Amino acid sequence: MAEARIPTGNERLSIPSIMESDGSIFDITFLHMGAKGLIDIRGTDSNPLMRPFLTKEGTPCPIHITSWERLNHWIPQFQAQSGDLGIKGTILTPIGERGFIYHLEFNNTGTETLKFSAGLEGLWHSSWHCINEDKLLDGKAHVYYSGWNEGIVFDFRYGVSLFSFAPMLSRKGAMEFQQTEEGVFYAISAPFALSPGEAATLDIFWGLGFEEVASTTSAKEMLRQGYAYELENTLKWLEQRSTRFENPLVDQLYHINLFFNFFFASGMTMDTEEMVLVTSRSPRYYVSAAYWDRDSLLWSFPSILLTDHAHARQMLDYVFTRQIRNVGIHSRYIDGTVLEPGFELDELCAPILALTSYIETTGDEAFLREPHIQKGVRLILSRLMEKKHTRIDLFETFLQPTDDMHVYRYITYNNVLVWRSLLNIAKLFDGIWNSAELNGYVQLASSVKAAIYEHCVKEVKVRRGTDASSVGDGHAKRIFAWSVDLEGRYDIYDEPPGSLQLLPFYGFVEKEDEIFKNTVAVIRSPDYPYSFANSPIPEIGCPHAPHPWILSLANSLLLGRLSQSLEILARLKMDNLIACESVDENTGECTTGAAFATCAGFLAFALYHAFGKESS
Repeated sequence: MAEARIPTGNERLSIPSIMESDGSIFDITFLHMGAKGLIDIRGTDSNPLMRPFLTKEGTPCPIHITSWERLNHWIPQFQAQSGDLGIKGTILTPIGERGFIYHLEFNNTGTETLKFSAGLEGLWHSSWHCINEDKLLDGKAHVYYSGWNEGIVFDFRYGVSLFSFAPMLSRKGAMEFQQTEEGVFYAISAPFALSPGEAATLDIFWGLGFEEVASTTSAKEMLRQGYAYELENTLKWLEQRSTRFENPLVDQLYHINLFFNFFFASGMTMDTEEMVLVTSRSPRYYVSAAYWDRDSLLWSFPSILLTDHAHARQMLDYVFTRQIRNVGIHSRYIDGTVLEPGFELDELCAPILALTSYIETTGDEAFLREPHIQKGVRLILSRLMEKKHTRIDLFETFLQPTDDMHVYRYITYNNVLVWRSLLNIAKLFDGIWNSAELNGYVQLASSVKAAIYEHCVKEVKVRRGTDASSVGDGHAKRIFAWSVDLEGRYDIYDEPPGSLQLLPFYGFVEKEDEIFKNTVAVIRSPDYPYSFANSPIPEIGCPHAPHPWILSLANSLLLGRLSQSLEILARLKMDNLIACESVDENTGECTTGAAFATCAGFLAFALYHAFGKESS
């Protein structure tokens, strides 16, 4: 089993991999508009980018980490011991700052004075450009002493600087480096002499920027504010966006995934200082640092809306400006240009659904009158009508919600989103747009619903499954097909990224609707190949990742399967308690899609939807 990693980050900088074994940081990342994605500054597995170290009389001393916790569910902190020296380490990415702080506390628990040096050492081995695939940057690493921070500065240049990072110490110390073929080795340390019972601290402030002055002054800003201030300010920010759940496990999973989504599914670009949305700011996720309408708006957005209305509005502004011209196209770069072509109907509907939830939650109806919002909605409607069948009121897609190729073009779930979107537009723009036009959308929605029942409901034999106690064995029952071709062919199937289990959530049917119950019985039956019905983690999978999906667990929570979901939650390890794409059906450990930030957002939202009312 791979070593557990702890991520943290703020708006401008991410730390995807803090190793639990030794408190080392493997890499740091940031978003870059000019590069259309993510820049990743790395060490190696044997020599990480930075690691705490301790020496006595020049001899390295082992540091044994005994425990980890996340302050306010986000700020990583460890307890450690080295002989009679107690050590506490905190890795703080302060809100609003362009950098982070590695804070170390030392306490002499023995009976004799302890003299030692401590700090961080590491290797800047390489720098990478990450958008789905990782490519080594072709440039030159520089390291040198600078008067701006009275220490060393790291630059990466390709003619001009691309980025720079630099440390500053909270007390007098030393900074050394050696540039080799393997990369830049460095050590930053300060000397200590602690009497029995005495304590001391060391803060290493790391600034990030375009070049030397920006990175060093970013570190100096945090130094001037001080670690205590930055910690208190960040804890307060986290607390303001927290809630309370009676169930400790739900409380823990909700907040860890909420904050991972907040800081890894959106962020500020270093070069243009624009807020952008991405699948994940961690290169550990296999399609990192790119934009999907579905991922950002159907999965990430709802939990942001629970906690930060201003940030939710920023998200919509970004979608309806930078991203709107290619709305509905498979995936895009953070600047809005097309990454992967291919039309997806669920992605075309996603901005309407997110906009609706924002208006219903905030009452910010003035936002609807903004020119970019109205222009964007009309563009979505125009593109939607291009996908309508010439005679039947159903809409086609090219790719399914997994981004895989369709079997048949008319997917039931997608057309339910169309139905919901048309009704939402009619409600949102009542009193703003022409009433005759809006009535037309209501009538079309009604026709879409009728067409779904006429063409997407099929009769099949249903056997008793885990949820089929009210369904007869082997008798013909009506169910919602997954997709149809409108010529008689259809398939029985389901995908967690766009599940038929969500039909009640979108208001299309009641949970007790007979056709819906039959549908759920089929896809949860042991006879269905991706149900995992007899496994410890009995959630739906699909060929894209043939294991139980965390999105399917979120769908179950939204459907109201609370007791079953709580049992599953207790078994889940995921990616060190952070949502991943799929998990092993027996162990609950991550099998695909580690560091899946937008999925973490959907899991947090589903947990709140299922259990949040108990705290209100």
